[in-house]
Amino acid sequence: MAVERLTRPALLIVDMQNDFVRVGAPLEVPQARDTIAVHRALIAFCRERAIPILYTKFVAGPERTLIWEWSPVLAPPVCCCWIGHRRHYPDVGKELDCADIIQEIYPAPADPIVEKFGYGSFHNTNLDDVLKARRVESLFVTGTVTQICVEETAREAFKRGYRTTIVSDAVSSYLPDLHAATLKNFHLKFGWVSTAKDLMEELRKGP
Repeated sequence: MAVERLTRPALLIVDMQNDFVRVGAPLEVPQARDTIAVHRALIAFCRERAIPILYTKFVAGPERTLIWEWSPVLAPPVCCCWIGHRRHYPDVGKELDCADIIQEIYPAPADPIVEKFGYGSFHNTNLDDVLKARRVESLFVTGTVTQICVEETAREAFKRGYRTTIVSDAVSSYLPDLHAATLKNFHLKFGWVSTAKDLMEELRKGP
């Protein structure tokens, strides 16, 4: 039977937004594009099984916050991750809302999108309420950046009692050493780390 950590799961996709994923984006994580195919497979798998899929958006501006100290591109004139601010991305050859989710894995109309002004997806958001309303007990966390928003979100989930798995080939970072260290440390003390293939195989076995 499926292990307890996989009961009543949801897929939480962290910050797969144009200003992180697209070529030439102000906070570009090139490795995030390598995870798109894995994300699409996970999303299709979850939809087939009515597993809830949720997305987060990192949002900046127009008011300055402490986080701007570490990401100066959040400020004007770049306005990284400002909702409604449009930017041209050469890989798609057009302007897009810079804070929006990438088109390749765009949310379905019923998929909740949680907006956050910091790294963690639970802090000062309604994410916990949204999960509880769906009776979620375990989380599969994907997205970018591994050692920043993904890690903060996964640790926050642990603190709130969600059995949390980081999907190792569906998260990404521009720093390979911190990517590896984050996954190792999370597995040691906070939750589980699994490839998408292994995770889906466990879920296929069912109860």
